[in-house]
Amino acid sequence: MEIRNVAIIAHVDHGKTTLVDQILRQCDVFREGQEVQERILDSNDLERERGITITAKNFAVTYEGVRVNLIDTPGHADFGGEVERVLKMADSVLLLVDAFEGPMPQTRFVLQKALQLNLKPVVVINKVDRPNARPHEVLDEVFHLFCELEANDDQLDFRGVYAAGRDGWAIGELGDERVNLFPLLDMIVAHVPPPEIVEGPTQMLVAAMDHSDYVGRIGIGRIMRGSLNAKDKVAILKRDGSTVQSQIKRLYVFDNLGKSEVEEVGCGDICAVVGLESVDIGDTLADPEHSEPLPLIAVDEPTLSLSFMTNDSPFYGKDGKYVTSRQVRARLYQEAERDVALRVEDTPSADTFKVSGRGILHLSILMENMRREGYEFMVGQPQVIYREIDGHKAEPVEVLNVDIPNDLAGTVIEYAATRRGEMVNMEQGEERAKLEFHIPSRGLIGFRSKMLRATGGEIVMHHRFFQYEYFKGSVPQRQSGSIISRDKGQAVAFALDALQDRGVFFIKPGDELYNGQVIGEHTKEDDLVVNAQKAKQLSNMRASGSDRKMKVAPPVIMGIEEALEHINADECVEITPNHIRLRKLLLDENDRKQAAKRASLSGE
Repeated sequence: MEIRNVAIIAHVDHGKTTLVDQILRQCDVFREGQEVQERILDSNDLERERGITITAKNFAVTYEGVRVNLIDTPGHADFGGEVERVLKMADSVLLLVDAFEGPMPQTRFVLQKALQLNLKPVVVINKVDRPNARPHEVLDEVFHLFCELEANDDQLDFRGVYAAGRDGWAIGELGDERVNLFPLLDMIVAHVPPPEIVEGPTQMLVAAMDHSDYVGRIGIGRIMRGSLNAKDKVAILKRDGSTVQSQIKRLYVFDNLGKSEVEEVGCGDICAVVGLESVDIGDTLADPEHSEPLPLIAVDEPTLSLSFMTNDSPFYGKDGKYVTSRQVRARLYQEAERDVALRVEDTPSADTFKVSGRGILHLSILMENMRREGYEFMVGQPQVIYREIDGHKAEPVEVLNVDIPNDLAGTVIEYAATRRGEMVNMEQGEERAKLEFHIPSRGLIGFRSKMLRATGGEIVMHHRFFQYEYFKGSVPQRQSGSIISRDKGQAVAFALDALQDRGVFFIKPGDELYNGQVIGEHTKEDDLVVNAQKAKQLSNMRASGSDRKMKVAPPVIMGIEEALEHINADECVEITPNHIRLRKLLLDENDRKQAAKRASLSGE
């Protein structure tokens, strides 16, 4: 059977997963009468809730006697490690672009990776049924983007279709009849080159990992040379240069949404290998007699790190099932095996682990998954990872793209400047302006939440890693202090009502608090310790003039990302299956005062 290997790349929310859903339906993947939910490839709850793809998915459809291996990739730059790996398995990319928004920052990011790997592009202008769609202009913008990214002549001669993934049709020209997605599949079969068949000793690059409770680790990758048989003995050539001898137990190829077991997989096909316990992402499976490694997968280095700690709050163990340092450590190292963009390191403290990743979203997704699995832990303030270049301190700089109404552009430009951002481009339309900045990663911590408040939610922003540059200078930290609970017990409406002029609260009456918990943001720079449990003194005397009506403002509810962006260096976020709390690292007020005194004496 002929094979085509195609990866689908696009910016966040341009409709990759929805289009794939329709391809699956039209290729009769689902049995008649079978109930199918929308976006079937967004397989975990977090992907469904956020509407983003976090991990790449492999599947295959059979069309006109050709098996098309399709790979759905994440669109967010924080998951760029996923994109770079899976592109190694493809011969072509299906580039999806929104017919209204045009090429966006992540479009550029993933397309650049694909062109560097010399993959053949097929362009899909999606959502052409949208009001204000401008498909012809967007096609021109895509061509200019190809030119900017220095595509070769073969790549510039790309084929394209117009489509509406949600409605399930694709057409070659805008005047054509809108029936189904077969014109797109015809184009893939006709214009995507079949994988090159290379004879010789076996070579396979492991580009992704899966795990099953029944069979253990599953290595997924593409056979670059020769063929692979079930029960073959193979040499696993590790990233560190070592070699491990092992034997394959089972071989699978992708078939619709599942896998089917086979005895042999030929060159160019994508398969899953079971039985190799020591296999990892980036390893080469080779013939034991001729063990030649393939080039390593290059992955952008992490730019942000933070400390994971075991929970030591007074509410330790009330929510979580896994609370010990041993359990947290095992879970973090398990994640590092699957995610090449994640680094986990032990620290001198037995219950603290340093975890580095591509950005706050990347790390917060890991935390959200862990809390849903029943883990309980604390995390400290995110820190950027510095490097040394030519003897000078260097820091990661990101490209920040902002889409904002014209009258609010000044607010964003002014705030970005205080965060050491440098505006490099500005395009003004009739109603909205597009701004582009080069800004240090430090300056982006807390940027989104601050600008969402300042612009009334009108801002649309995306950022991606650009390069390391010399240290830009200090960035102003949070100007406000914290409101801290003095005692343990339930928050009382009477006390919160009396304290409302002191700041904004993160808790509501009735919430259980403990000493040292951060319960709000102070209007002034210093921290304020309050008694949130103070109840009204009850007596049988009442006076209409002295009794006040209580009107407690609703609390500010933070998710993990907002909490990480908010905390200061002496604070941390306590994450449990049911709660996200902010707290001081040192819960006791006297301990905090002594630590501050020691820091001032040592000149820190």
